[in-house]
Amino acid sequence: QFALQENEIKLLTAEIEHLKNFGCLGVSPSLEGLRDENAKLKYRLNFLKKSLQEERSKSTKSMININSCLQEIFGAAIQAAYPDLENPPLVVTPSQQPKFGDYQCNSAMGISQILLKTREQKVIPREIAEKIAKNIPANDCIEKVEIAGPGFINVHLRKNFVSKQLSSLLIKGVQPPAIGKRKKVVVDFSSPNIAKEMHVGHLRSTIIGESMCRLFEFVGYDVLRLNHLGDWGTQFGMLIAHLQDKFPDYLTVSPPIGDLQAFYKESKRRFDTEEEFKKRAYQCVVLLQSKNPDFIKAWNLICDVSRREFQKIYNCLDITIIERGESFYHEMMKDIVKEFEDKGFVQVDDGRKVVFVPGFSVPLTIMKSDGGYTYDTSDLAALKHRLCEEKADVLIYVVDSGQSMHFQTVFAAGQMIGWYDPKVTRVAHAAFGVVLGEDKKKFKTRSGDTVRLIDLLEEGLKRAMDKLKDKERDKVLTPEELKAAQTSVAFGCIKYADLSHNRLNDYVFSFDKMLDDRGNTAAYLLYAFTRIRAIARLANIDEQMLQKAAREEVLILDHEKEWKLGKCILRFPEILQKILEDLLLHTLCDYLYELATTFTEFYDSCYCVEKDRQTGQIVKVNMWRLLLCEATATVMAKGFDILGIKPVQRM
Repeated sequence: QFALQENEIKLLTAEIEHLKNFGCLGVSPSLEGLRDENAKLKYRLNFLKKSLQEERSKSTKSMININSCLQEIFGAAIQAAYPDLENPPLVVTPSQQPKFGDYQCNSAMGISQILLKTREQKVIPREIAEKIAKNIPANDCIEKVEIAGPGFINVHLRKNFVSKQLSSLLIKGVQPPAIGKRKKVVVDFSSPNIAKEMHVGHLRSTIIGESMCRLFEFVGYDVLRLNHLGDWGTQFGMLIAHLQDKFPDYLTVSPPIGDLQAFYKESKRRFDTEEEFKKRAYQCVVLLQSKNPDFIKAWNLICDVSRREFQKIYNCLDITIIERGESFYHEMMKDIVKEFEDKGFVQVDDGRKVVFVPGFSVPLTIMKSDGGYTYDTSDLAALKHRLCEEKADVLIYVVDSGQSMHFQTVFAAGQMIGWYDPKVTRVAHAAFGVVLGEDKKKFKTRSGDTVRLIDLLEEGLKRAMDKLKDKERDKVLTPEELKAAQTSVAFGCIKYADLSHNRLNDYVFSFDKMLDDRGNTAAYLLYAFTRIRAIARLANIDEQMLQKAAREEVLILDHEKEWKLGKCILRFPEILQKILEDLLLHTLCDYLYELATTFTEFYDSCYCVEKDRQTGQIVKVNMWRLLLCEATATVMAKGFDILGIKPVQRM
């Protein structure tokens, strides 16, 4: 393929030189046809050079994104057909029905509208589609194209191209799509408050943020996972004052604070009802902020109790995160206030220092009338540090939708003061809806309290074990296998139930639905995965034999269900590419479910292992079909890994 492309580049270069000699570069309008021909050849040459470079880099370390390849091909064809058209629409999508081919290019209708509006040319889309089809450059992935209906271009892929990509996947493993230069990504997620227990509201941020980080890491980005803990502020005054009263020897003997939530409630009750305690609490805040060593020790003791509780949850959910709470930015806040003052953005309103950002009616309060700082100040300090010190190319905040206006204002203030240019640096709020109970109201306990996250996880474990025992798995699995299946199902189902919903919407939390082994659930997908993995094992085909076959066997895709499955497997890179753009992880869940159901269709129609009906002895192993099973399982395993779900070999 490379040799063919290099040869075509040589021929095109010679053709352009010939046209130059003929006097066609920068010629008068009388030679319009030749000039167009020259433009087409130059574009074709640039396309081939770019394509050759990209293919060489992709072929070594990336999975080919077929949709992107087709977009490049049709982009070149449209440019050659309509060289004067600026930013023509480029629409390539997988076909919904086999009779319409494998992919469709639907650009002709859009181009027809542009020609009518900008040039008053009335050209029917079918003519445009035919012109595009005639200009499709030589490539190794398209077998043929057909014009259908008003101007759809139906694309049929070459079977040997799909077969080779599947073989490459089996030999090299699942590789990320080619995504350009390596970027530094900072993801702010989870972010509970010290002295308060993590509740179901923290579940979404923690699960979504972890999965986003895993995706960014898989494609090769440098990812910094930050836990913006609420570990600073006036609430620590009352907590320290209460600690002094309850455990006066806390400096020498570690206080046995078992239930920090109860400790917090006691201190809050005293703060609200005892005037003397309230005064002392404010004094404690001043001493803490002035870095008095005794008060710093008290603060650290309280933070450590919370950290230990948070870590239990992070261990259960397999979360990796670096703590960098509000206290980290405290010393930077006075400089933030000064910077906004120096640039003339600060107004004084009733003693407060506020910043009005164009387009937003509510200002940011960067200093209170008593000289204290606010969430606005700490979020601005965090934004600047991540952009200017961490040098983030991408900065994602995984925080609930209720904070949308706040973050829009903070980001706009960062642009206004010149910390970043949104055309260069991506700063995004990955907002999410709330978790609802089955009554469609905010998820609460029967007594009306917020559901503690640790209780939810323990309930998940209990329900998963009940489900496994209902299916009599305890009779066929060893105790170790049963335990592994329990944790895989419990935590996998909780994560998948969240991630499989569009994060922008609220979702109903239901153990019954998430543990159902039918439909789009982790329980179904985990079970499907173990079944797929078992096919080769039960045929006595080990990993080495599969690897040898992957290098030697040609994957035959003659049966319609083999062809459908092969194409579905290879859509994985385009799914990831889409999520990198819109940060909507439910697309990956939908894809994994589609892959599992497409596999079932294939398995029901195509014998992988043929057995004697009387004896049950294996008569024939169709190795290319076992390789399709392996390719499916390999992609599913990587999808699970990105979602933070751990499959098991036996279930």
